[in-house]
Amino acid sequence: MKVYFTNKIILKDESGKKHKRDCKEYRDIIKSVFKTIDDNHEMNIIFVDKDTIHQINRDYRGIDRVTDVISFALHDNDEMMDLPEEEIELGDIFICVDRAIEQASEYGHSVAREVGFLAVHGYLHLKGYDHMTPEDEKVMFAKQDEILNNANLKRE
Repeated sequence: MKVYFTNKIILKDESGKKHKRDCKEYRDIIKSVFKTIDDNHEMNIIFVDKDTIHQINRDYRGIDRVTDVISFALHDNDEMMDLPEEEIELGDIFICVDRAIEQASEYGHSVAREVGFLAVHGYLHLKGYDHMTPEDEKVMFAKQDEILNNANLKRE
């Protein structure tokens, strides 16, 4: 599994100077999770702020609010079944780091677990999993838990 990272989060310091948020910790967490998965595909993970993910959610999904993770698959479910096993790009996952931090606090677990969860959740959507029906949700969430447990990112 190859994961490429992009950091789109720009912060301003006290003097007004802009700099990128340090996301190395989150990259390292996600890399460790995906080392546990036997998959030859590629994907992009883009770290964004609340304003950016709100805009993406509004423009592409018609939902006018901040969210935690959004995935854009390059292939639909039927195409996924016909793709060769060699490395191909699955798509893009946008993770809102600020929401991940907030949700970790709300749910009472580590930021590492939340960031790992969001990355896995997005990855499974890229692979064609969904949670629109109770049956699909059961399958997807069981797969999420299996991957997170294998990476030692268990619920605390």
